[in-house]
Parts: sequence; structure tokens; C-alpha cells
Amino acid sequence: MIAAAEANIKPIRPRNKVGKYRIEKRIGEGGFAEVFRAYDTIQGIRVALKVPHAALVTDQVLTEFRREVRTTLQLDHVNIMQIKDASIIDGRLVIALPLGERTLGDRLKSRFSFETILAISDQLLSAVAYAHTNHVIHCDIKPENIILFHRQQVRLSDFGIAKVAQKTIRGSGTGTVGYMAPEQAMGRPSMRSDVFSIGLIIYRMLSGSWPEWPFQWPGPGHARLKARAHPELISWLQRAIDPNPKKRFADADQMQKALQRIRVKSLAFARRKRR
Repeated sequence: MIAAAEANIKPIRPRNKVGKYRIEKRIGEGGFAEVFRAYDTIQGIRVALKVPHAALVTDQVLTEFRREVRTTLQLDHVNIMQIKDASIIDGRLVIALPLGERTLGDRLKSRFSFETILAISDQLLSAVAYAHTNHVIHCDIKPENIILFHRQQVRLSDFGIAKVAQKTIRGSGTGTVGYMAPEQAMGRPSMRSDVFSIGLIIYRMLSGSWPEWPFQWPGPGHARLKARAHPELISWLQRAIDPNPKKRFADADQMQKALQRIRVKSLAFARRKRR
């Protein structure tokens, strides 16, 4: 097992070489992996390297990772992050991804215009609706997995990684519920669970607050939400984050189509409020 050699694996630091990649800086860390900005010395480009913690990478995890990645290779969509490479280098699993400008988690530290929120929401829903049409559930939609590129292009990352990471983190006794739907936390994920996660993210962008368990309505920041969002948009959000999965949209495609029906009046409402 890879994890058995953990004691002999040195920490990754800036200026280290990992295979063909020269590490420049660490840009993120979670319960499953660290993320580094690195320079590909062969292709001459910068990439994001996701390196799972060595103690978590067992033979079983590698087998599940291969299966999930192969399942999701079919997902060819402009708003879905494709894995550039995945290799075992010096006893580590190293996953190379395109390097974005920042995560939505970083962007949440500053205020959004209503138009920006809609643009991000549209792209996120497009990505997940496409995945759901292909019978793929993400299972870990959160701001840290939503990568922003030039001109506000959004790409959802970790397809093929998320389910393996969630299962591994739960097995190790670490990690937090975060944006996870209640039924998913109990081991019963579905497309409606992805809908819930998307709803929480959009609620947070609009209200500046993050609803948490038990997700009672109205949630924190509801006064700000009412000041910015058309009543039909608020009802749309309330349906998306209902704790009862049967009351939510069935999938991201249904959720996106419902948003398209109220998009024009939502934009007009937001512009009137600004004036």
C-alpha cells in the first residue's frame, strides 16, 4: 500500500520538484489533499497540483479513484474541469489540473453584483445539469471546488475525485458537513443532494450568510436576501435548499430551467433596487 511508505515521504515545499513539476506555492488544503501551484517544466505552463495526503491513499482508494475518473472522462463541458494528468510520483498520487485565477471560496470574501451572481450560477448549473444528464453525481459541490478563470469563466472541479475524497475523509473521522445535504451526510446521495449544495452556495452569494444545520427557513441573512432578490427567486432558492429532498428540484437541469423562467424579472428587480 502507498500509505505504508508514508514515513519515508517528505513534505512538499516551494522550489521542490515533483516529477516534471516545480512547486511554486501551496494554494489550498483540505481534509483529503493539498493543492499547489506548479510549473510544468516539459510543457512550459503552470498547473494546479492536487496531492492527496499520503496516509489516506491506500490501494483501495486508488482503485476507487481509477474507477471514478474513468466514469467521468465522458464529461466534456466548458464549465467542467478536466484532469490533465494523474500519476504516482515518488510514492504520491499527483493530480494535475488547469490553473485558475482563484476559487469561489476566495471570491466570497468580497461583494458580488447581482449580474455576477447570476453569471456564476448559470455556469455552475450548466455544468451540473450536463453531469446529471449523463447520470453522474458530483457529491462535493462547494466554493473551494468552483474555480474562476479569466473573464468570470467558471469550472467545477473534482469530478471523479469528490466521491472518493468524501468516502475516505468520513472513514478517517475527519472533515465537516459543509455544503452537504442532510441525506448525503447519512450516506444517501442523489442528484437532489447536488441541487441542495448549489442552492446553499447561491444563497450565500446573495445574502452574505451561510445557512447551517438544521437549515430552517428563513435562514441567516434573509433580510438582505429579500432586499436583493425577487420573491420568485427567493422561492426558487427555498425549494433548492429544502431539508426534505423530495421537495427539491429533481436535478440541476430542472433547477436551471426554473431559473431561466424567472431570470428576466429577477434582473429587472435587482436593477430597480439599485436605482
